[in-house]
Formats: sequence, C-alpha cells, structure tokens
Amino acid sequence: MNNFLDTILTPFTYVVSWVLWAFHELFTTIGMNADSGVTWTLSIIFLVLLIRTLLIPVFVKQIKSQRAMQALQPDLRKLQAKYKGKTDQMSRQAMVQEQQALFKKHKTNPLSSCLPLLVQMPFFFALFRVLNEASRASDDGRSIGALSAEHIRSFDNSSILGAPLSETFLGTINSGAINWAVIIVAVVMILAMTASQFFTQRQLMTKNMSKEALEGPFMQQQKMMLYILPLVFGIGGINFPIGVLIYWTASNLWTLGQQFWVIRNNPTPGSEAERELNARRAAKGLPPVGVKKEDADAAAAAAAEQQAKGQREQPQRKNRRKKK
Repeated sequence: MNNFLDTILTPFTYVVSWVLWAFHELFTTIGMNADSGVTWTLSIIFLVLLIRTLLIPVFVKQIKSQRAMQALQPDLRKLQAKYKGKTDQMSRQAMVQEQQALFKKHKTNPLSSCLPLLVQMPFFFALFRVLNEASRASDDGRSIGALSAEHIRSFDNSSILGAPLSETFLGTINSGAINWAVIIVAVVMILAMTASQFFTQRQLMTKNMSKEALEGPFMQQQKMMLYILPLVFGIGGINFPIGVLIYWTASNLWTLGQQFWVIRNNPTPGSEAERELNARRAAKGLPPVGVKKEDADAAAAAAAEQQAKGQREQPQRKNRRKKK
C-alpha cells in the first residue's frame, strides 16, 4: 500500500518541493535570511497562491456545477415524490437511473462541488510528506524531491514564533519535553483553519443558494459538509506539521475571499446575494442583473404610462355610475 501511495505522490512531491525551493531561492536572493522561519513560511504561502491561482478554472467549474445542482432541485423533488414509498429493487434502480439522467442533462453531479478540494489534495499530501519527513531526512542527511539535504536542514531548524515548522502538536505532546510555542501556534492555526472552512461553507449556504435549493435534498449534503469537514481537519490538525497548518489555513482564507468576491459580484439567481446585488444596482440607477438598461427603461416607461392611463380613466367610470 505504501509503495502504491509513494508511486502516486512522487510526481506531486517533486513539484511541491521544487516550487518551495524556487520561492525560497527567490526570497533569499532579495536579501532574506535563508534559514529564517519567515522565509520558509513565505515560501509555503506563495506555494498556496500559485496552486490556487492555477485552480481558478476548476473553481469556476465548481461554481457552474453548484448552480446546476440548485437548478435541478425541483426535478429532484418531483422524482422523490414519484418514488415515495416504493422500496422494491426495481423502483430504487429506476430512481437512480432517472437521477443520473437528470445529472447528465444538467451536466453536473453531487461530487462536483468538491472538485477543487479533490484536485488540491495530492498537493496537500505531497507537502505533508515533505514537511513530515524533514526531521528524519535532516538527521540522515537526505534530500527530499528538489530540496537538497542543506535545504532540508535549513527548514528543519527554522521556526515561527518559536515553533519549529516541522514540529506537530501531537509530536511535542508525546516528546516528554513540551514546546509550548508549538502548542500555542498549532492551536491558533487549527482554530483559524477550521473556522475559515466553516465560514466558507456557511457563506455559500446563507448567501448563494436559491429558495428551491434551500428546501431540497442538496441542502442536506451542504449541512453535512458545514460541520463534518471542519471537524475532520480540526482533529487531523493535531498531527499536521506547523508548515502544513500554515498551508491549509492560507488556502482556506484564499477560498473564503475568492468565494466572497464571486457571491457578491456574480450570485446564484434567486439567492439572497442576488437580491442584495440588485439593491446595490438599484441605488446606483442600474437595472437588475441580467436585464439590459434599455429594456429596463422601456419596461419602466410602459409601467408609468399604464399607471397614468389608469389614473385618468378611473374618475370617468365613477362619474358614469353616479349618473345612472
């Protein structure tokens, strides 16, 4: 099993280690201390920025898939009502086939919302592998990927706020000589990591989902992700090196900011975010999203004309009734 995972992760390990090396060399060239924890921390953060920039097309695909999932919620509810109470094998199989046909028609599936996470995971595990092996490789004088033995020693000896970047919360607890700087930094980073992940998912649910989606079965999946993912990473975080916690927290903050921008400027039709955007546009004298200004002006003029016409005709009708 380990050999299989090594085979899969080896290319990602070389990519991640090479990017870390490149940024470390860049910051060293501009005058930063090569052995400083700040230099290595910035190298990790810029690794995040590079990976997340390259993943923007995947994020766009995720947004489209989420909107497609929301759009098919009425059809899914009809399908569930159609097979309600039918527990036989043929009915369940027919329901699954019709669901798959719906997903194919709308060019989406329930796993599409996890696409950026799934694409990013190999890089995360590769970084975890590099940083987790740093101490042992440093003792053995080994290189890891594109990082030479000298780079590995430099990283292993670096620290941020007194916490070595290669140390873990669980590692210092079990060492018999607790480093309280590691405990404090790890706890702060774990809380920041889980909180940013929670608020990212909550922002999506409260701001960027239509009424149909909020009432549909897709909402149950979103609620599970709201609590399960932060819990999983929060528990797993006690065994993450400080460098990995920095990576994942920076990545979550990127996701939170990126999603905030998309929701604010390109919200899902029928969502709370769209209503807020239209209110801001109305305050600026702009038409609602998706409506051309010429069409909005024409509609407003027609409505005003109709209203004026009704006001002129109404007194005439009342006068005729009084004469009779």
